[in-house]
Amino acid sequence: MERKDIKKVLLLGSGALKIGQAGEFDYSGAQALKALKEEGIHSVLINPNIATVQTSEGVANTVYFQPVRSDFVERVIEKERPDGILLSFGGQTALNCGVELYQKGVLEKYGVEVLGTPVQAIIDTEDRDLFVKRLDEIGVKTIKSHACESVEEVQQAAHELGFPVILRAAYALGGLGSGFCENDEELLVQAEEAFSFSPQVLVEKSLKGWKEIEYEVVRDRYNNCITVCNMENLDPLGIHTGESIVVAPSQTLTNSEYHKLRALAIKIICHLGIVGECNVQYALDPQSEDYRVIEVNARLSRSSALASKATGYPLAFVAAKLGLGYGLFELKNSVTKTTSAFFEPALDYVVVKIPRWDLTKFHGVKRELGSSMKSVGEVMAIGRTFEEALQKGLRMIGQGMHGFVENHEIKIPDIATALHEPTDMRVFVVSKAMKVGYGIEQIHQLTKIDRWFLQKFKHIINIDQRLKEFSYITEFIQFMEKTELLEYIESPEFVNLLHEAKIYGFSDFQIARALNLETILSTEKAGLLVRSWRKELSIMPIVNQIDTLAAEYPAQTNYLYMSYL
Repeated sequence: MERKDIKKVLLLGSGALKIGQAGEFDYSGAQALKALKEEGIHSVLINPNIATVQTSEGVANTVYFQPVRSDFVERVIEKERPDGILLSFGGQTALNCGVELYQKGVLEKYGVEVLGTPVQAIIDTEDRDLFVKRLDEIGVKTIKSHACESVEEVQQAAHELGFPVILRAAYALGGLGSGFCENDEELLVQAEEAFSFSPQVLVEKSLKGWKEIEYEVVRDRYNNCITVCNMENLDPLGIHTGESIVVAPSQTLTNSEYHKLRALAIKIICHLGIVGECNVQYALDPQSEDYRVIEVNARLSRSSALASKATGYPLAFVAAKLGLGYGLFELKNSVTKTTSAFFEPALDYVVVKIPRWDLTKFHGVKRELGSSMKSVGEVMAIGRTFEEALQKGLRMIGQGMHGFVENHEIKIPDIATALHEPTDMRVFVVSKAMKVGYGIEQIHQLTKIDRWFLQKFKHIINIDQRLKEFSYITEFIQFMEKTELLEYIESPEFVNLLHEAKIYGFSDFQIARALNLETILSTEKAGLLVRSWRKELSIMPIVNQIDTLAAEYPAQTNYLYMSYL
């Protein structure tokens, strides 16, 4: 049951928006404030950013536009005297601040209780030495690593582990200060950068090329657990998850792999004593079922926001309620208002998250992607097929692209190098490589992208090539009557191909460009012509709703998306 003694709660907000920490923490904080409001609890928010939803009028009862730093937070606590504090909804900044307040004795001094995940559990996940020890207690494999506090210790650890290694700054957000090192020279440069962000630097054996898998797990104080969503990075380990295309649910795991990692995630969250939501990240050997736990985020994260929107399950809202003492079985599904929140969503669609970069704004920044995050945002696309969701997403990222194919010609001097050394244009490099004859196996060896994804990319290329076989239609359009033309395009072969292209995410403009219609019509008119053909042939999208139970409750409708399946 909920805590009746909690009347006022302080929430550490999302803080300044910056690369590595953006709108996902505004989303989670706003959801938590909504949960507090529903319980009639007075909410106090600290967030210096006025351009957020959570600082809007009426979301929190009291707002302090102050930095999320221990000295400012202590002054607010002294004035407001909250009964409890929520640390997990403002990203790494809020988490670090909360730990500092705990270690300084500020929370104890003013009698402020940490709601949800205990501070010691947060420390156990943030301090690498403690983290490895806690997971060793239950026989869960972690990446072999050393926590170092000087450059000399870093050098010693790297030689013990053997190159290549990865350096990661502890307590850092978005992979700040991290990078792969192949030799001593690279090690010294990376160590200096890492120590500029954190007093503790982790030296880990590189598992570059392994699959990166994530599970979003929820636990209440009664030890009830669910895995709300699992996700798979299209790129292998070595590229930060915020820099990679992410697919939910995972597409390339076997049933055995999926359930093995799910069971481990539940085992980990129970052992650490996390209450609310957490994110478990794995490295999975593509050649076997061998795995390593990369890290556990004992807070709402970028992946949590994606999982919430992908499944319709309000992770942050539920996590806040669990922090107040509720059990999962006591909470209702916020969509249907009748069924329990104690369930695992089942997805009959595919969600693709694609990062958005704006590297041209920053002079001197390398375009290569790695373990440190450079993306400034992301888009999420939903479809019934991976190809459809991917192409929808690529049209939305603001790079002037129309999908995986039929974009303006991209000049790539050395395709093999561009595949091996990923940049913000990587997915389009794969498209270009396939067009000039690179095979799936050849691209797999250069990128380590799973062959399943490469086969899906190739499927899009194949549809595009089949459309091009009909490009001679442009020769007749100018001379044919409309009725004659309709008879021509009503051939079963063309109708089936047009329908297939729409199912797999082709826009009307992409189809028009593949058919070479731009040679006789303006860009806009070419797309409109294909659209008119579709309507004549009754090839029209269907509106789908994520939570089908919500159809009985029209006032509580959830996310909608359009599909041709």
